[in-house]
Amino acid sequence: MTCPRVPDRVSKHLVLMARPTKQALMLVADALLLAFAVWVAYVIRLGEWFVPNRSQVLLMIVAPLLAMPVFLKMGLYRSVIRYLGEQALWSILKGMSLAALLWAVLAFMTQMTGLEGVPRAVPFLYWLLGFALVAGSRFGARWLLWLPTRSRFSGKQVLIYGAGNAGRQLAESLRRGRDLFPAGFLDDDRSLHGKDVGGLRVYPPEHLPTLLERFDIHDVIVTLPSASSARRREVVASLEHYAVRVRILPALTDIANGRHLVNMVREVDIGDLLGRDPVAADPTLLGRCITGKAVLVSGAGGSIGSELCRQIAALQPGSLILLDASEHALYQIHRILQSVLGCELVPCLGSVGDAALVSRLLVKHRIATVYHAAAYKHVPMVEANVLEGARNNVLGTLALANAAFDAGVETFVLISTDKAVRPTNIMGASKRWAELVVQGLARQAAARATGQRFCAVRFGNVLGSSGSVIPLFKEQIAQGGPVTVTDAEVTRYFMSIHEAVQLVIQTGSLASGGEIFLLDMGEPVRILDLARNMIRLAGYKVCDEATPEGDIEIILTGLRPGEKLYEELLIASSNGVGTSHPKIMKADEPSLDQETLDDLVEQLRTALKARNEATVRALVMHIAGDQQSGEGGANIAEV
Repeated sequence: MTCPRVPDRVSKHLVLMARPTKQALMLVADALLLAFAVWVAYVIRLGEWFVPNRSQVLLMIVAPLLAMPVFLKMGLYRSVIRYLGEQALWSILKGMSLAALLWAVLAFMTQMTGLEGVPRAVPFLYWLLGFALVAGSRFGARWLLWLPTRSRFSGKQVLIYGAGNAGRQLAESLRRGRDLFPAGFLDDDRSLHGKDVGGLRVYPPEHLPTLLERFDIHDVIVTLPSASSARRREVVASLEHYAVRVRILPALTDIANGRHLVNMVREVDIGDLLGRDPVAADPTLLGRCITGKAVLVSGAGGSIGSELCRQIAALQPGSLILLDASEHALYQIHRILQSVLGCELVPCLGSVGDAALVSRLLVKHRIATVYHAAAYKHVPMVEANVLEGARNNVLGTLALANAAFDAGVETFVLISTDKAVRPTNIMGASKRWAELVVQGLARQAAARATGQRFCAVRFGNVLGSSGSVIPLFKEQIAQGGPVTVTDAEVTRYFMSIHEAVQLVIQTGSLASGGEIFLLDMGEPVRILDLARNMIRLAGYKVCDEATPEGDIEIILTGLRPGEKLYEELLIASSNGVGTSHPKIMKADEPSLDQETLDDLVEQLRTALKARNEATVRALVMHIAGDQQSGEGGANIAEV
């Protein structure tokens, strides 16, 4: 029972020694080993037990005396044994070669050899044995020092993908911690394979299956901070096939001075697997509508709205007004911003549909820019609550936009969705109607030459936002499955919340009035593939026909009411027009004349007042049919 504790006690005692004491101990150990090496060299050469005479004893004593200055010059006593790497072998080899040469010269060129002389093979054997003993003692000590640590971290060892500077710093940080222990590096550089970096062996990635079993590895940390997003995606995708949890070090721009790397390691975000690199923001566009101005954000407590508020706060607005109908959400974002915002911060509890409230806010605070993020956006929920979806998304947008027009707001940005393109559900159709409302007010502003700009921003699914499939998948995986996917062929566009909000802010600066902006989002992502990737990244196997022993099953549930297989960013008959930003386009799409739009709004108000769900549904969906090739909408004459 006490035996396993002995290495732990020895290791702890050695680690706690003062640095000079450790160096003195190494000097004494090397001296004894080199004297012993000379004696063994004689024994091997003579082939019998050897008792040295006085002259030969003197030669054995001189050997370490000649070697010690050489070793000191080579820096053999500056290295830390626990972190000794393969490069130390070269230093030991050079030091031992020079020490053996000096000893041989002394032995053959002086009278210290005695009557028997020194056999010619002895200096060579001394060099060989001395190198083996000095190197072996150091690496043996390293093994002894790490033995208790490795046993303590059994089952908690990790492999680090990338043996560069970031990987080495991470390994050193992990060694000082208590949660994980680095077992080695994986790297694509063939010149590093089989070598030691910072005391850890570098392995080729194809050895991963063997390493998982040998070291009981459950985690791999990818440290490629200067690599492109495409390269990181490629590496993460190659690790998906193994039963390990994959984590990733942030990009180089997110790391300050290489410190606190352990805290910066995060779980692989599904954003790391997107089919494109994030769209870079244009700094000249970010602050144009915000810096020094009064800004209002509706839906400020939501996933998009709260990120909007955070980024706006960093751009130094004159004041920031937070409008949200949820008390809890408003409290949370107000509490967060209080500690970082150095300007006036006003929380306002209320609905965008309250025309008197929003009008009073805009006038009182002299709002220059409005970001309208308040909306009901969960497709099945809006489909089941048609009246409230239409009231909030259509009439709420109308009330806020009209109040902004009357108050002389300079810039109004509506946050729309790709579901507004040829919509097959109430949520998408109501957001398309909101776009038409904004386009109508842009025409009025142009006709009256007010200089006001009304525009909309249309983008795909936002990773991690409320209603997004990502949080649902994470929750289902955490519960052990099954993961539910509506259809095997469903695809969606994705972007990060941070990227989406940067787009929103920049489009306000690009707008001249009436535009619908959209982002170059690359290729759509298949939701089934997304589910498989998330299961694998969580360290589980997908249970299917090919692997019935897998951990988590994926179930196809069928499309929900109003759900489409494919999302689009442009109406089929329209074309995207470029802007000054290489990744932002304008949608050249039709709009309703003002008289028709006003008439439809009045009909919608009447139907909502009567709580006639069938009429409201037909009216909202009529926008889709009337505007986009007559597909999916009702004929207004039938309403």
